Amino acid sequence: MNYHNYYPVDVVNGPGTRCTLFVAGCVHQCRGCYNQSTLNPDSGHHFTQALADKIISDLTDPRIKRRGLSLSGGDPLHPSNVDEILALVQRVRAEAPGKDIWLWSGYTLAELNPTQRQVIELVDVMVDGKFDQELKDLSLKWRGSSNQVVHQLRKSA
Repeated sequence: MNYHNYYPVDVVNGPGTRCTLFVAGCVHQCRGCYNQSTLNPDSGHHFTQALADKIISDLTDPRIKRRGLSLSGGDPLHPSNVDEILALVQRVRAEAPGKDIWLWSGYTLAELNPTQRQVIELVDVMVDGKFDQELKDLSLKWRGSSNQVVHQLRKSA
């Protein structure tokens, strides 16, 4: 898996103060995507064990209280990402209890394969659906177009 950016302190991509990871790779190629640079799965930097360790360390750092982890991109559920994203969310659940996980994907819940569903079972909130330029609405919270849905999947978020 590759990634483009990791923000250890973020207040834009989800509620509260968070850690945010933008992965590389997206099959949806949405017209008007605000993150075009992340579409190629081979772009960016290789995701390493050291970065996974840093994310866990940042989430559990008592000096800066973070509400959780946000996963965006690209698409965290892209075939080149899903296995490492699953491992990361499993670690967050095990090593950073009480932290919520938000995930943005162009896939809808109905389109997910079994491995992608394993990830979603561990996620608190999923924002699903392709960005649709014709349905763009800047007044929407946590999504860019009105066809996208914010799914509250777990009670903890």
